Formats: sequence, structure tokens, C-alpha cells
Amino acid sequence: MAQSYSLVQLGFFSMLLAKSMAYIPIDSNWYDAHATFYGDMQGGETMQGACGYGDLFQQGYGLETTALSTALFNEGYTCGACFEVKCVNDPQWCKTDVKSITVTATNFCPPDYSKPDGNWCNPPQKHFDLSMKMFTTIAIYQAGIVPVQYRRVPCIKNGGVRFELRGNPYFLMVLVYNVANAGDVLSVRIKGSSTYWISMAHNWGQFWDTGLNLVGQDLSFLVTTSDGKALEFNFVAPSNWQFGQTYEGSLNF
Repeated sequence: MAQSYSLVQLGFFSMLLAKSMAYIPIDSNWYDAHATFYGDMQGGETMQGACGYGDLFQQGYGLETTALSTALFNEGYTCGACFEVKCVNDPQWCKTDVKSITVTATNFCPPDYSKPDGNWCNPPQKHFDLSMKMFTTIAIYQAGIVPVQYRRVPCIKNGGVRFELRGNPYFLMVLVYNVANAGDVLSVRIKGSSTYWISMAHNWGQFWDTGLNLVGQDLSFLVTTSDGKALEFNFVAPSNWQFGQTYEGSLNF
């Protein structure tokens, strides 16, 4: 039994080492895109987006957010990523007193295939549908749409990664948010106090699910972000955890 346990440990640490060696730095190159806005100056219509974060003020994202076109949204895997965006090549509409803004991806700008030439969110176009506050920080409101350049930047967060538990005893869905650095999550594994590590399926946005009944067990998570970094969050949720509750880890990326 002791030998078997050692082999399991060795395999686990080898996996973590491999993940560490596979680290991919955030691409800091600038790329061309366009930007519009939606909602109002108070954030109307930007809440409850396709990433699953719900109340963006309560979750710490505020108004510094954007919806992404299909080409950038990546079926929700880009949720939580941070972008630096600047208005370029349009002196009539670009503001000159602000160089750039930093926004977090929290929503999806859906394509409209009935307008193949008139919808900026149709593939393969890269497009940012910013909150009104963020758009009017870099461009004049009347412009409606402006050319921009963007690049990925590290996300700055306070506190640890957070895990919101939803579902029922036979279907556990976990929202992973407040993720620093890369911001977007590539994979999630879960472990109960009586189980091994189990891969969770990507559901939508930043929701991950499993059909395993883990009620009454301490919950641990192994989260990997898009840059290849992995962190283990041991016993984040105690054995008496409840659906609808959020539990915060002691670590962040």
C-alpha cells in the first residue's frame, strides 16, 4: 500500500512538473480589431453575460469589461482574460488624452449571419463590444465604432481564486472566477475527500461540471490556465458545503 501511494504521488508531481514546463507566456503583441459598445454608462445590459459571472460589480469586474466576437471568445474559454485596448488610426473619433484601457472578457458578442457584411461580430472578425464607459474612455460616443489595437495583459486580482458551486447532488457545476495573471481557465479537475482527481467538463462560459455525487466530501480543485500554469486548491470547500455558496482559495495565479 505504501509503495502504491508513493507511485501515485510521483505521478501527480510529474504531472505538475510537466504543466510547469509547458508554461506559455501571454502573447504581448498588438493585433488589429474594431470596437463598439453596448449597454449604458451604469452597466445596463452588461450583467448576466455569457461567461456566467452574473453581477459584475459583486464579482469584482465592474464596468471594465467587454464582450468578444466569435473569433476571440473561443467557445467561452477566453472568459476572464484581460486585454489592453487602444483606439488607433482615427483622429476624428479617438480620444488623445487616454492611451489605452484594460478590460476583462465577460460576455459574448453573437454573430448575425443574416448580415454577412454588416455585423462586426461575425467570424472571422476580431471585435470588442465594450461597456459604454470603457468605449467612451478611448473614443467619442458619436463614433459608434472605431478601429482599435489590442493585446493580452496579465489580470490583477485581489484575494484568491473563487469557486461558486451550483447544481444538485447528481450534477455539480462550478463557476471559477477572480483568476489572476492569464485570467482564462483551460481545465479544471476536482477531488473529493474520498476520490481521486477527476476531470471536469467545460459546460459554458467559465462553468465546469461533473455528474459525480460529491455531497458530504471536502472539495479540492486543480486549475490550469491558458498559459499552462497549474495550481492546486486543497480543501477549498468543507464537507458541509452548500449549493449556491462561493468558496475562496488561499492562492491565485
